[in-house]
Amino acid sequence: MPLIKSQTRRFSDGELFVEVDENVRGVDVFVIQPTCSPVDDNIMELLIVIDTLKRASANRITVVIPYYGYARQDRKVLPRTPITSKLVADLLTAAGAQRILGMDLHAGQIQGFFNIPFDHLYAAPIFVEYLQQEKKMTDVIIVSPDAGGTERARAYAKRLGVDLAVVDKRRTGPNKSEVMNLIGDVTGKNAILVDDIVDTAGTLTQAAKALMEKGAASVMAVCTHPVLSGEAIKRINESPIVEMIVSDTIPLGDKAKQCPKIKVRSVSKILAEAIKRIHTGESVSSLFI
Repeated sequence: MPLIKSQTRRFSDGELFVEVDENVRGVDVFVIQPTCSPVDDNIMELLIVIDTLKRASANRITVVIPYYGYARQDRKVLPRTPITSKLVADLLTAAGAQRILGMDLHAGQIQGFFNIPFDHLYAAPIFVEYLQQEKKMTDVIIVSPDAGGTERARAYAKRLGVDLAVVDKRRTGPNKSEVMNLIGDVTGKNAILVDDIVDTAGTLTQAAKALMEKGAASVMAVCTHPVLSGEAIKRINESPIVEMIVSDTIPLGDKAKQCPKIKVRSVSKILAEAIKRIHTGESVSSLFI
């Protein structure tokens, strides 16, 4: 079905203005907006769109956020620091969102920041299907690039029926990491690094180097959200990673599109099926059971 007709424009001072050109009174509306870079602009635009629909008497406003910005600021790691992920949740609710549909949250507990229904989708079915159909699954081991992603990596290992390893990573500062140790045996195996977000690619590329040093035959990566900021593309190109599979929750930049190692798998079918089920009142969780 076609997108609703609307206009988003800026005044000369930079303020955003949104106008919906169709009647939405009493309609079940789904707003699709990843809050990727420019993060603040996209979040502000989303809030204004929600407010527009609320004031236009939409029956229900479901916000579809393929990539949830500020998800990594989900707790206080130092004194006098914010929990911005919770702040964004409050803003969305205050604007008028009545339901949230997200994908591969950095921390599943973010669902608890909302006092409205939250449906959490996973890109794993798309990636697992690709790995099973396109790759010869021999001598494979799934690897989590850090301890925090162990649960995610374990889910992949279980679905593929292979072993699991974990890279013990110690952060030395924001967007900086240092690989310290490897838990598991990767000798002679084709390692697949699994993560939710690839930002500066420091964690992934260091993990890939550590795996090769520990005797892995090859390294590929599977990451849902391709943020790819800073020198990410350069690091990926110079790393031993032979292939990086990402989803289209975030549109790739020009440099990323030119990177021969990056392959994109679309999650549109998962999102579309979930949207249809929400609209018709069917089970969304049964998509993954």
